[in-house]
Amino acid sequence: MTYVVIDNCIACKYTDCVEVCPVDCFYEGENMLVIHPDECIDCGVCEPECPADAIRPDTEPDMEKWVELNRKYAELWPVILEKKDQLPEAEERDGESDKLTKYFSETPGEGS
Repeated sequence: MTYVVIDNCIACKYTDCVEVCPVDCFYEGENMLVIHPDECIDCGVCEPECPADAIRPDTEPDMEKWVELNRKYAELWPVILEKKDQLPEAEERDGESDKLTKYFSETPGEGS
């Protein structure tokens, strides 16, 4: 099992999860984070820390596409090790539907 970041993170990018991850398996894109599924140790400490409820275990239904998205971008984006401010529109976009289609950016973040 692994944990993955889903579309609730897009256009919010809260980083509370990064602070509690014991293995530094979060990677930063311009407007979301991903978890490297091969580095995640399945401890689950990140899941309750996410204000946008955007972290899920891969054992939930229909998570295959999210595992692959997380894997792909974890290989392309820089690791993030420290908490940063969420995006300015985070509160407005939190819970919005279809964020993958509307807002997802392949552009890497700054990392840390």
